[in-house]
Amino acid sequence: MALRGVTRHFRTRRHDTLAIDRISLSVNEGEFVCIVGPSGCGKSTLLNIVAGLDHPTGGEALFDGRLIDRPGRERIVVFQEPALYPWLNVRANVELGLKIAGIGRSERKRLADRYISLVNLRRFEKAYIHELSGGMKQRAQLARALAVEPRMLLMDEPFAALDAQTRDVLQQELQEITSRLQTTVIFVTHNVREAVILADRVVVMTPAPGKLKTEIAIPLPRPRGPDSHAVVDLAARVRTELQHDIYAAQSAEDSYAI
Repeated sequence: MALRGVTRHFRTRRHDTLAIDRISLSVNEGEFVCIVGPSGCGKSTLLNIVAGLDHPTGGEALFDGRLIDRPGRERIVVFQEPALYPWLNVRANVELGLKIAGIGRSERKRLADRYISLVNLRRFEKAYIHELSGGMKQRAQLARALAVEPRMLLMDEPFAALDAQTRDVLQQELQEITSRLQTTVIFVTHNVREAVILADRVVVMTPAPGKLKTEIAIPLPRPRGPDSHAVVDLAARVRTELQHDIYAAQSAEDSYAI
């Protein structure tokens, strides 16, 4: 996947808002990239462009050298709030995307079996969504995304609404799953330590309009835990990069106000 000078303006009759500004970024096959940045810097906008849910007003987004102009099965989004159908049980939710894609019943069953087991929901496959905890709902959403066997997962703060203990568990499980499947992942988060735990590379964005400030490689062995000294040290480095720009932007606003 490659972004080349991607810019996104949002225009209304009264306002012209520049959300992201000339971002160029490449993500290699099998790589796990986390994007961090202050609120409103365009992280989700960038993810939507890669997903084909939005389109740049400048530059281009490419997948396998082809222009991204629509959603596709090779690029699946996992949202912060689980987009699951409450009238379907876990298994039916996981099979739904396969059914829409025209996959036959026996193959749907095989794929659903595999990915429900992979996310540790086999005991709950007949449960309905209101019967699941927040962590189980995210596992179900992940199983549904993985079942169509995409080449890239696009994850938009999927663990943000979970309690700390559940988030830690899912971070470990996601490391294991994506390492086993060699899935390419772009993961948006506000949680710097989460980014360091999960990523091969952390991309830091500036305050709005979002630009790519720096990229930090995370050369730590897996699995990584939240209390590892190396994780804590690298998270501090990423946090410093973020805070410098946030303070600079705030100072500029204060000076203008004076």
